[in-house]
Amino acid sequence: MTLHRRALLGAAAATSAFAGFALRAQAQTGSPETYLNEVHGYGPLVPDPYKILDLPEGFSYRVVSHAGQTMDDGYFVPYKADGMAAIPLGGSRVALLRNHELKPTDFNYGPLGPGRKLADRFDRKDAYDLDADGYPLPGGVTTLIYDTKAQRLERQHLSLTGTAVNCAGGGTPWGSWLSCEETTLSQSAGLGKAHGYVFEVPASARGLVEPRPLTAMGRFQHEAAAVDPQTGVVYLTEDSFDSKGLFYRYLPNDRRDLSKGGRLQALGLKAAPEGGDVRNMKGSEPYWRVGETKEVVWIDLEGIDNPDEDLRFRGQSAGAAFVGRGEGIFWSPEGVYFTCTSSGPAGHGQVLRYRPSAHEGQPGEADAPGVLELFVEPTESRVMDFADNLAISPWGHIFACEDRYSETLRNHLKGITPDGRVYTIARNVFEGNAELAGACFSPDGSTCFVNVYWPGLTLAITGPWGSFRV
Repeated sequence: MTLHRRALLGAAAATSAFAGFALRAQAQTGSPETYLNEVHGYGPLVPDPYKILDLPEGFSYRVVSHAGQTMDDGYFVPYKADGMAAIPLGGSRVALLRNHELKPTDFNYGPLGPGRKLADRFDRKDAYDLDADGYPLPGGVTTLIYDTKAQRLERQHLSLTGTAVNCAGGGTPWGSWLSCEETTLSQSAGLGKAHGYVFEVPASARGLVEPRPLTAMGRFQHEAAAVDPQTGVVYLTEDSFDSKGLFYRYLPNDRRDLSKGGRLQALGLKAAPEGGDVRNMKGSEPYWRVGETKEVVWIDLEGIDNPDEDLRFRGQSAGAAFVGRGEGIFWSPEGVYFTCTSSGPAGHGQVLRYRPSAHEGQPGEADAPGVLELFVEPTESRVMDFADNLAISPWGHIFACEDRYSETLRNHLKGITPDGRVYTIARNVFEGNAELAGACFSPDGSTCFVNVYWPGLTLAITGPWGSFRV
């Protein structure tokens, strides 16, 4: 395995906090092989001497960016790197739009640095919301410009701030990032505004964007979003921690300007008009099995501003189906894939696939409805456990980030073949065993980017992607 020593040492030396993490990580011993592959994939993982990410033989990574680093605009790279998208800028350059899942109390880990020491240089009007002390909330988005041919970071800057718990999101066909707040905090928690919205950040922005919530997309614990480039429909997941969330779609009035309003709907099952349940939760009779499909209906939602935080329950009462902690989502020509982290009889999660109607959101849809498929449901944690963020590679494989905090099992980057078989791509061996997050690909397929959530590292993985075998 090729280690890029200069990048790694630069990352370790940037701040005392990060250096402490790096030094302790290097002192760890290698982790045992704990995964079970259903296909060969890229072969066994090789222990990383830097104790960050184990990869198969022939693959390597670079540390592109890390928490605490000073960005080109003078602010600090925030911690808790989560969802991310790679948006083409032309040639070999991409913009990485990266979320930071920071709560209001995480202000020491935000872009203003420990003790908010950069607060004097920040214009409050550039933030969506301020806390009770008048400081901008630390959540938001950073933008990184990366050249995949030169394998070099050109610049990075803060592009959205003053938001809270920015978990995941999704790239758009017109070159922007939809950043989702996974919280419904509001004025009752001492904040200036309500939260639980989606914000759009253009990849072309060179600095902070105007923070405008897309209120017509609803207020709830948003997780991620995916856009059908043919219809402009936006599909949305909800990470409700009690595993009783909904799967949504947004029918925009203007598919190139989501702020112009639209209709928010929730998915229901045609065979269960009273409100269904696709979770197959432990202790219940399985509703369906892997490979089965169900025809769907879409339920119009009212009161989407959700002041009483009961939108999902009202939706279920109107006929929408419960899903268990909807998280990562990604569009492909084969349908919309999304994860349900805590579902399944063994509690290891599910991957569902929604295949839209040929008349999606249009007259005639009821006669030719879309279908929902149970695509993957692992029964063994070593195959896959708590799949969260996901992306689809240029060659059609799902890349899924595990999000199980465990004393014994490491978090992995898993691959899923088009026929639903699972293999292992990488293993997080960094101290703390945080989730992997934000997996995404450069348009040319050469580079897979992924985040180590805590303290916050962005890695660029390259290697012989064409060497996959069954």
